[in-house]
Formats: sequence, structure tokens, C-alpha cells
Amino acid sequence: MAESDIDKGGITPAANVTSVLFACNINAVRSAMAEAMIKVRFPGRIFTDSCGVEPGEQDGFAIAVMEEAGIDLSSHQPKGFDDLDCEFYDVIISFSPEAHDRALEITRNIDCQTFHWPVDNLAGLQGSREERLRAYRAVRDDISAKLKAWLPQENEGEG
Repeated sequence: MAESDIDKGGITPAANVTSVLFACNINAVRSAMAEAMIKVRFPGRIFTDSCGVEPGEQDGFAIAVMEEAGIDLSSHQPKGFDDLDCEFYDVIISFSPEAHDRALEITRNIDCQTFHWPVDNLAGLQGSREERLRAYRAVRDDISAKLKAWLPQENEGEG
């Protein structure tokens, strides 16, 4: 099951990751979700942060679907690349082409892996509240599956 997901998504399991930065366009949905997921799965074991090409505003739909998964995203404050010390991370994972371009630009002269994991951009999403929530859940679940393929929990006890 996990092996086919890895092959299908082109994601190779990571080794020895101690710090990771997630990036997207405005740091309100995709990168914020990924940051929160890693903090919950690997508390105190992997330093993680997130940012956007430009910081946006909190997103109520993102907060709602993360709450459904038992993760509190309500205190997340979106920030941009310029708000961080990007030389600190082992890996930068970008969820948008714009964020990946920025990650490549800032890591030219530092030892940091960069990955681009395309994940749906929900900006400008139309539809009923339930249709929007369904789209946000799909993004949350896509990111969660990618993270589980990339960082297997074999050495993680319970939780």
C-alpha cells in the first residue's frame, strides 16, 4: 500500500531529516497544514516551519478541516520567506511552482534539498460551503499521504 503510493507520487522516503520548511503561495493552507501535521506526528523530533512567497491571512476552511483531523491550526500566523532564516533547514518542500522557484533561488549556495510536491491550490475556490470543505479535505488528505510516504513512522512509538 505505502510502496505503491510512493511510486505513484514519486516520493522517496527521507532519512535523517531534522528540520523541514514547507512553502506555498501565501502560507495559509497547504504549507500551514503540512507544518502542523509534522509537529503533531514528530513532536520535538523534527523542527518544522512554513512560509509563503507572500504571507496571506488565516484561512477558516483550513482551520476547520484540520480541526476535523484533531489538529489546531487556529494560532498559525502566515509568514513569508523573508521572515525566516532559510539556511537552517535540511529540506524545503514547496507545494506551488512559485514557492519552488523561490526555494531554488535561496538554496543555490547552501546545503539544502528542495522538493516540489504539486498540491491543488484552493485560491479562488467557488461553490457551497460543503463543496469547499470537501476540496480542503482532499488537499489535507493529499498532503498527509505525501508526508506519510516521505516520513514513515517506523521508529515512532505510539501517537
